Amino acid sequence: MHKNYKIALYILGVSLLWTRCSVSKLILPASTSVVQRAIPRIELMPNHPQPYRYRDWKQTALEFDRYVFDFNQRGDYLPLIWLDGSGRNFPDTTFGIYTALGDSRMGPAINHGENHEALGALGAVLGATLVGIDKSNQDGRNYVHMLRNYFNKDNGWNVIMDFTNKGAHIGGGYGNDFWYEIHNNMLFFAVANYYPQEKGFDDILHTIADQFYRSDSIMGDNYSYSFFDFKNMVPGTNHITPQEDVAGGYAFVLYSAWMRFHEEKYLRAARNAMDVLYGQKENRFYEAMMPIAAYIGARMNVEAGTHYDIQRFLDWTFDGDAVGREGWGVIADKWGDYDVSGLAGSTTDQGGYGFLMNTFDLMLPLSAMIRYDPRYARAVGKWVLNASNAARFCYAYDMPDSLQAIPQYKALTKNVIAYEGIIKESRYPALKGISPIAQGDGPLWEKGMPQTTMFSVYGSSHVGIFGGTIKKTNVKQILQIDCTKTDMFVTQKSYPTYLFFNPFPVSKTIELNVGDQKSDIYDLIHHSFIRKNIKGKVSVVIPGDQAMVLVYTGAGEKAGVKNGMLEVGGVIVDYGYQQ
Repeated sequence: MHKNYKIALYILGVSLLWTRCSVSKLILPASTSVVQRAIPRIELMPNHPQPYRYRDWKQTALEFDRYVFDFNQRGDYLPLIWLDGSGRNFPDTTFGIYTALGDSRMGPAINHGENHEALGALGAVLGATLVGIDKSNQDGRNYVHMLRNYFNKDNGWNVIMDFTNKGAHIGGGYGNDFWYEIHNNMLFFAVANYYPQEKGFDDILHTIADQFYRSDSIMGDNYSYSFFDFKNMVPGTNHITPQEDVAGGYAFVLYSAWMRFHEEKYLRAARNAMDVLYGQKENRFYEAMMPIAAYIGARMNVEAGTHYDIQRFLDWTFDGDAVGREGWGVIADKWGDYDVSGLAGSTTDQGGYGFLMNTFDLMLPLSAMIRYDPRYARAVGKWVLNASNAARFCYAYDMPDSLQAIPQYKALTKNVIAYEGIIKESRYPALKGISPIAQGDGPLWEKGMPQTTMFSVYGSSHVGIFGGTIKKTNVKQILQIDCTKTDMFVTQKSYPTYLFFNPFPVSKTIELNVGDQKSDIYDLIHHSFIRKNIKGKVSVVIPGDQAMVLVYTGAGEKAGVKNGMLEVGGVIVDYGYQQ
């Protein structure tokens, strides 16, 4: 630990002791403060990314949903949504969303309207849900139920695929690209977590879990494959590099199934998937699954008695030294006058290429992980500050016209559909010499694709992951990060838990609103209550360059220690209270 951290912790400890002396019936700390663990890549990121502006991600998500799910929109490339009545897999009408703005491969007039991707639909439903929209009952439609059609049972795959059937396949999956299959199933499980009463979903979840269990048993201790054929239960390789990190997605699905259905075989398979990934001798990060392993590893350590050092998964996520997909990781750099640190994607392609969807999706596991392993609070808080600022550079109205590919079309985006990403040096000849540049790969997917396909509807659809977890405070650049919103398939309730990172070298006072009901505030980093029996607004001091994780517990609830964990009112508050 750095010397200045020790000094700051000592000062905070003294102040907390003073606070405890002034409040009755406080539980004394069980041990020393949680020592923060650094993620080297994040240490390279600035504490004050520039140019900085807080973007209201919740409002962005609400406006995205309003625009994209409006069947009455008129104009070029509109509406962005249509109905698909082909009845694949279930005798229901489902919906399609364009993958990119003006994507000529899809739409209601192409292939009977069947060409549409689960990746965008699942992201849109999940994201909207995270910002408070009930997608099971919106304008008379149940978009949650409609997602069932991506469960490919008619062709015998019996998992969620990126399309409703092979005949609509215009992208990844179906024995092609492993992550498409696994990520979409993970997203479907995530949606199902928020709609536990949705009719027919448990049967689908159970079947998916069984398919994952069988395929894990077949692969055993070797996940070095490019795809898995879930119909014939055969793994395979092709021109795409093996994607061992899908084991993280397997672990999420199987562990969630164990929590949901309480069948021990799912826990055994989840452990096997984690063990396979943990045992890799090199960084095999491919697309989006590695950070999922960090979250599941943190949970399994406290819930299932495992002992994974999740630092391994976190370093592999961020470092950019992946050998399967060279350079895949998280960018820590400044391009021109723009700090682009925090964007997930390639750290090497054309000098670096950060993708919006990957950045949004990284928030899903990292924010929830902190409840189970607060040693990474400072690291995650610093990453969120950088990522939430850099992600806005993908939006046309947040970048100068001179630093984006097609500013002449930005009005079509309504400031809610972003470019696919931001790159240091573009491959497009017309954009050479401009750095950085907000752009997308859509025109390269197929001959004749319009320029507008640089605007990524599928990537922008995941914005609700940021919108549901990030909120500003009264101090610029100190964000409130919700650590429970994306914590899924938990067996018991949890109290509101928030992470705050102070990037300044000196202490800052933030104002919190704990609500109308009286609460106690517990500091997870220092194993102690810092406020008792309060409601409404309260001020909290955060030391310089440090993080706090605050839990709002019920006021006056009985507190006790069970199996080394602090419980308040029968709810686990601190998993590491006595370690």
